[in-house]
Amino acid sequence: MNLRDSVIIVTGSATGLGAAIVKQVAGKGARVVINYTKSEKEAHETEAVCDYLGVESLLCKADISSDEDCRRLAAEAMEKWGRIDGLVNNAARSVFANNNDLETLTGQDFMDVYSVNVVGTYQMTRAAAPHMKAQGNGSIVNVSSISALTGAGSSIAYAASKGALNTMTTSLSRALAPEIRVNAVLPGAFPSRWWAAGLGEEGAKNLFEKFTAQVPLKSVADPESVARTVVWLLEDAGYITGEMIKIDAGMHLLGFQP
Repeated sequence: MNLRDSVIIVTGSATGLGAAIVKQVAGKGARVVINYTKSEKEAHETEAVCDYLGVESLLCKADISSDEDCRRLAAEAMEKWGRIDGLVNNAARSVFANNNDLETLTGQDFMDVYSVNVVGTYQMTRAAAPHMKAQGNGSIVNVSSISALTGAGSSIAYAASKGALNTMTTSLSRALAPEIRVNAVLPGAFPSRWWAAGLGEEGAKNLFEKFTAQVPLKSVADPESVARTVVWLLEDAGYITGEMIKIDAGMHLLGFQP
């Protein structure tokens, strides 16, 4: 896929990794849908970068846990540009809970996390896939997590949801072939306001110090480096589908437990 003049939807793209992906595909000339639920100010800031780069963008407030919102998001992209070439399912939800205390999670916590990370990703894929199929070409990248393999992370609910997402990636790669490639990236922990909000500034600092000391590469990824792999899967990985690519400085080799 040549990203110039393509149309790429990135869910959860006002801040963090999603915003980094938007900026990188825009830098290659893609038209992009910027999606947010609450971070309107930051979404406009990401939109301003697209304007600076001279590419068209579409700002869409939508909750991907809502099937109606997913279908509307895809319809707005089609109405504006008449095509959808790529989809990055980046929007995610978690709850911070001590994995050693099972009483810290409720059934509703699981439902809330799965409604975005699994069901929402499915709904967004379902909304966009027919348009890619009709064009005869498309690429979907799901943002999973190394938590799916280690069982660690912000909570058991989050890790389990990402394990389900990996399985769904495999299922979708079969179901949508040959026109659409479906892959996933599995980042390790990287600095973001999400960690600071969940653990506090000091807790997040301690987490990344421990991470850096233990992982084989003695380093921490950042949103930009993860985004580069996502862009590669969209643009250049023409014969790759159904893959889960780890971006974790070797953390999966340790079963790292934050």
